[in-house]
Amino acid sequence: MRLIQMAAATGVVALLAGCGGVKTTATGGDGDYPTGNIQMTVGAAPGGSTDLITRAIAEGVGKELGVPVPVVNKPGANGALNAKELQSAKPDGYKIAVQNASLFTITPLAVSANEAVKLDDFDLIGGISQDDYVLLAPASSTVKSIADLKKSGKNIKYGTTGVGTGAQLASALAFKQAGIPATDVPFDGGAPALTALLGSQVDVATIQVGDSIAQIKAKKVVPLAVFSAERIKFLPDVPTAKEQGYDVVVSQYRFLTAPKGTPDAIKTKLLDAAKKTFATEAYKKFNDDHCLTPIEGTPDEVRKILDEYATKYKAQLDQYQISLGKK
Repeated sequence: MRLIQMAAATGVVALLAGCGGVKTTATGGDGDYPTGNIQMTVGAAPGGSTDLITRAIAEGVGKELGVPVPVVNKPGANGALNAKELQSAKPDGYKIAVQNASLFTITPLAVSANEAVKLDDFDLIGGISQDDYVLLAPASSTVKSIADLKKSGKNIKYGTTGVGTGAQLASALAFKQAGIPATDVPFDGGAPALTALLGSQVDVATIQVGDSIAQIKAKKVVPLAVFSAERIKFLPDVPTAKEQGYDVVVSQYRFLTAPKGTPDAIKTKLLDAAKKTFATEAYKKFNDDHCLTPIEGTPDEVRKILDEYATKYKAQLDQYQISLGKK
C-alpha cells in the first residue's frame, strides 16, 4: 500500500508548551543556541501517545533552555509525512521531533523501498519510552483469551492503528501462529480503532495500552493479551501472548530526532534538557499516568534497539509468510 493511501488528510494543530501566544515557527538568531523558538513536530493527531509525549517533553525542554517550544501536529502515514519534512529541515536545532520505532522497523516491511523512511537520514538525540500493545475485545463478548478466539471457529475482524504499525504486526503474528482466520481492518490511530471496537464494527482490536487504559478500567473492553516480553505493571493480571503460547513481542518505542548534520553541541544541549525533564517528578508521573515505560537510552542504544526490532520482525514475517501491505 502506498503511503499516500495510508495517510489521513493532514491537519495542523499547534500548541505552545508553557508560553502562550508566541509564534509557532522555528526561529534562530545570533548568539549561543538557542536564541529563538524550537519547534517540535509530531507525525500524529492530537491526543494520542506520541502527541502527548511530545508536548510533555516540549514543556520541559522549553523550561530548561529558556525558549518557547511550540508543538505542531503533522499526521499521516504512521509518521512518514512528518519525518520526510523533518529530513529536509535545516540542521540547526530549531526543528526536532519525537519519532516512532514502527516507522523505521515495521512500515518498511509494508511499503516499497523508495517509500520507506530510513533511520540514517536523521540524527538521533536519545531514547524516551516504550508503549505496549494490548489485544482487546468488547465487554459484551464472551472471549477472554486468544484460545477463546480460536474456539469460536469464525473469521475474526481485527482493528489496528494502521498499516505498517506495531498493532498490525502483533495482531497478524498472533493470529497466524494460532491458526485463526482473520481479516485486518486498519484505522488511522488508536482512538478510531477503539471507537470501532466499542461500536462492534470489529471483533477485537490491538491498541496501545495508554490509549485504552481508561476503557479497560471502566470495563467497557476486555484485555485478552499484552504483546510485551513480560507482564506489565499497568495490567498485571493480563497474560502476555508468550504465556499463551505465541512468540509475539511487539512494542512501540519512541526517541528524539533532529535533521541529519545537526551540530554535536546542539544535540548535547537538547539531550541534557530532555534528561533533566525526564528526571522531574512531573514527567515521571506523566509516564505512569499514560502507561509508558521509560527507556531513555543514548543514540547508540536507540540504534541497537531499532536494529534488533527490524531484524526480528522481518524474520518473523518471512517465517510465517505474512504480508503487511502491497509492495
